[in-house]
Amino acid sequence: MANNEKLEDETKKQGAKHNNKKRKQVFPYGNYRSYYGYRIGQDADEDPRLKVFRKEWFEDKECLDIGCNNGIITIQIAQKFGCQSILGIDIDSDRVEDGYWNLKKAVGLKSTGNNPAKRPKLEHKDNADNSENKATVSSDEDAKGISKDVSSSEQSDLFAIVSFKRENFVKTRHPPGKQYDTILCLSVTKWIHLNWGDEGLIKLFAEIWNLLRPGGVLLLEPQPWKSYESNRLVSETTAANYRSIKIRPADFQEILLDRIGFRTVEHVNKDMTDSKTGFNRPILAFRK
Repeated sequence: MANNEKLEDETKKQGAKHNNKKRKQVFPYGNYRSYYGYRIGQDADEDPRLKVFRKEWFEDKECLDIGCNNGIITIQIAQKFGCQSILGIDIDSDRVEDGYWNLKKAVGLKSTGNNPAKRPKLEHKDNADNSENKATVSSDEDAKGISKDVSSSEQSDLFAIVSFKRENFVKTRHPPGKQYDTILCLSVTKWIHLNWGDEGLIKLFAEIWNLLRPGGVLLLEPQPWKSYESNRLVSETTAANYRSIKIRPADFQEILLDRIGFRTVEHVNKDMTDSKTGFNRPILAFRK
């Protein structure tokens, strides 16, 4: 009898472990691992969006990258355009760790032997998500386009220029007086919209406005409404918000100009190539 009960317990444990393995990992904030590995085409030497970005938006400017994921494009912008500073923020501490990992790759600080190099200490915000803090390392495919041929002085400069922080942007109170010249919000609006609804979206736009200096630029890459449908069921929250959302991506431009107060808008990537199917999204430059 005791043996039968023991066998039954072991069977249940094995079944639970099997189900856990089969359970698909969900990223309710769009915080995918290896995101840039499948976003950037195999033959592209860098993120295609960099080809339509203008140096004047970044050179000697203070920049903010909202929803930076693993920091690849954050680092590439710093390398290519010479920012004074660029801060990448993401809701997922795993992606922030990946960002610092890729930053170390970019400056040539490779790990020795089989022991990975220690990652820099993370800066956390209390209002970030509650995902498990399991470190993940970005693949070499993800790090495509990051230059490793840099001098020791350039290494030091890049560490001084690029930083990452865990932060839930729409739930964080930003210190008064801190402003930026350029803010990037690339393929992030859908996830904020699905998780915090129309109110969260408007808060995102208003907070970006407050954080931009006069004459500053918002680079916005909104996802199309049809892509909301495929992600609406990643959580109970996103499913509920999807049903109640009234604002559509087609309304963003009018809201940012007429309600938030941006002066002008320009569609900057009409002729962009090299993007994979499904990622040919408009990039809009709004000027404060």
